[in-house]
Amino acid sequence: MRTFSLFGRLIAAIVLTGLLSACQTLGQAGLIQSTVTAELSPEAADSIASDMVGRLAEQAGPGSTTIRFTPDGSVFGQALEASLKSWGYAIVTDQKTDEANILALAYTVDEFEGAVLVRLSTTRFDLTRMYKPGTDGATPVSPLSILQHGSAGTA
Repeated sequence: MRTFSLFGRLIAAIVLTGLLSACQTLGQAGLIQSTVTAELSPEAADSIASDMVGRLAEQAGPGSTTIRFTPDGSVFGQALEASLKSWGYAIVTDQKTDEANILALAYTVDEFEGAVLVRLSTTRFDLTRMYKPGTDGATPVSPLSILQHGSAGTA
């Protein structure tokens, strides 16, 4: 039976580690694509959008923030756009703008175990929360999760 030298084992471990680390990358930098896979009533979409935009305002105030937002035509996308406007956010879609002053926004809405998982994503942070849709709206069933991107001390 042949045994491998310590040097051979070390090289094999480094190669294996390199291959496994490639599986951990997140891919290209930037935002997710906005998608809605959950069926929402207009009332549930409105209440979820209103709550999430209120939480967005805590992270990026509406008076000084312009949102780059591309609605997808879904009930939630329309409710989110209306809520952003009612909170006082300026919204741009496809105009040429100074990118330094724009906060790009994307969203996902997915069903999960009888509830709806909603995520608003920006290049600086993600906001995620679960909701239980009802006949007259939706109720939060989880605390708000805030994931900051970038180095510590920057928003």
